[in-house]
Amino acid sequence: MSWLNNWIQWSQPLTDKKNRAIPEQENYHGSCLCDSVHYEIRPPYFTFQYCHCSRCRKATGSSHASNIILPPKQFSWTQGENLVARYEPASSKHFATSFCKNCGSTLPWLAKTGKAIVIPAGTLDEHPNITPKQNIFWASRAPWFELPHKLKAFPTLPGKSNACLLDDD
Repeated sequence: MSWLNNWIQWSQPLTDKKNRAIPEQENYHGSCLCDSVHYEIRPPYFTFQYCHCSRCRKATGSSHASNIILPPKQFSWTQGENLVARYEPASSKHFATSFCKNCGSTLPWLAKTGKAIVIPAGTLDEHPNITPKQNIFWASRAPWFELPHKLKAFPTLPGKSNACLLDDD
């Protein structure tokens, strides 16, 4: 199934815990850690997914990348584009990565095919009115990865707060 078909299937309005629709904005904004680079995206999105491939794990330093995928025409840099660096492994068909030259934050990148922009969801400044829909490259996940609901969860730091059950909060 293509990203577009996934979008059609999953493009239902997002609701809060009381089943009230979360209003969709026209544009959503993102930035890097040092606040030097800013960008803007516009729905609709192709999808929101967790990618467990080894490249995404290395690029994020995490168990997976949380990526929103959208058409290039729905993305624009609004500040600091000159501070964005790009890395493209020669051996990859689609993967590249971008980052802020000042703080190193991962930033949106154009897939090598030129057909999609990959938005690292953690760089968004607002809720994008979509939640993750799938895990990809699950067979490549880190051997140490544990599903979050199997781990203790602390509202802040251990010792500063008590462990709690994971729920929708």
